[in-house]
Amino acid sequence: MITFKPGEIKKSGDMYFIYGDGGTGKTSLSKLFTGKKLLLTFDGSWNALVGTTDTAVMAFGKSDEVTLQRTVDKYLNQYLVNDTFDVIILDNVTALQNFVLENIDGASKDSRQNYQKLQAWFRSLANSLRDSHKTILATAHQIDNGGNGLDGKGRFEADMNQKTFNAFTGPFDVVGRIYKEKGERFIDMDTENGNHAKNRIDDRTLIKAEELLNNEEEKKEEN
Repeated sequence: MITFKPGEIKKSGDMYFIYGDGGTGKTSLSKLFTGKKLLLTFDGSWNALVGTTDTAVMAFGKSDEVTLQRTVDKYLNQYLVNDTFDVIILDNVTALQNFVLENIDGASKDSRQNYQKLQAWFRSLANSLRDSHKTILATAHQIDNGGNGLDGKGRFEADMNQKTFNAFTGPFDVVGRIYKEKGERFIDMDTENGNHAKNRIDDRTLIKAEELLNNEEEKKEEN
């Protein structure tokens, strides 16, 4: 437990969860963040970071599948508690979820218990990320379900089991959908659109992707 006296509350690192179609530049968002970065990729995709000099990459492949939870826990437990990295990036949480579910599937005869274990692991993972007070970026693929009504609201959501998504993203400050329109990339963080979205950092609801951290940079300049 961490306690703060009145007037002595310290800022914690912000947590961002961004989902979208392939090719929308989710991995490239990591370039916006400053400091020493560690990227854990679960789909073997790191080409967008070729040429960078501030990011270490850990790519998990087929040989890691059966021990993935233990391996991820091991390295995060190591790097979340020290100053080796300032920013932790989990790239393609959709793939991570599928690997974890494959490992859990069949552990219980009741499939509901398997999903409960999945949700519990992701909740624990998110809490560990939050407790580190580091800046966190997590990405995921999206599902286009066609919308829940004539207005098209609620059309998009992260490609994750709903309860697992809720368990994981609860501590996150920003949940947004990245998409392309007329050659530009945007991030929708407007809860009223009915998609998975929220922004607890500021009042912005729709931004250009490259402006994701602008508000934080402005705060630094003011201070």
